[in-house]
Amino acid sequence: MKTYRKSIDIDAPISEVWQVLTEDLPRDPDPFGILRIDGTLAAGSRIKLWSEIEPKRTFALTVTDFQPPHTMVWRGGMPLRLFTGTRKFSLSTAGGTTRFDMEEVFSGLLSGLIVKSMPDLTSSFEKFANALKEKAEHHG
Repeated sequence: MKTYRKSIDIDAPISEVWQVLTEDLPRDPDPFGILRIDGTLAAGSRIKLWSEIEPKRTFALTVTDFQPPHTMVWRGGMPLRLFTGTRKFSLSTAGGTTRFDMEEVFSGLLSGLIVKSMPDLTSSFEKFANALKEKAEHHG
């Protein structure tokens, strides 16, 4: 299993951060390192995502968990769970700020082989978190 994580404190109310994450992101994904998102971010919905990391590839994902304003989970991968990527977005309050945590776990029988051929997502996670912070702190 390979895991990427990023956490950041955002000086904005949790409701503002959630709005940027779930409403602004699909409308203006570029600052987040995402070229395009098709579909609605809601429980059980299917979305398609194009990323700067692999611009010619479409990622077909399902929103497997959606609990406003705290949790959203996207999952995609191969049939029979031979390879699965699960990205979890979590928001919590910490004093007067919002704590944003993002984690992606790659698992499955073929994950060891597939992860070796993937680019490192560390900079992508940094860009996403910093864009969320910037947009939420200057939202409205």
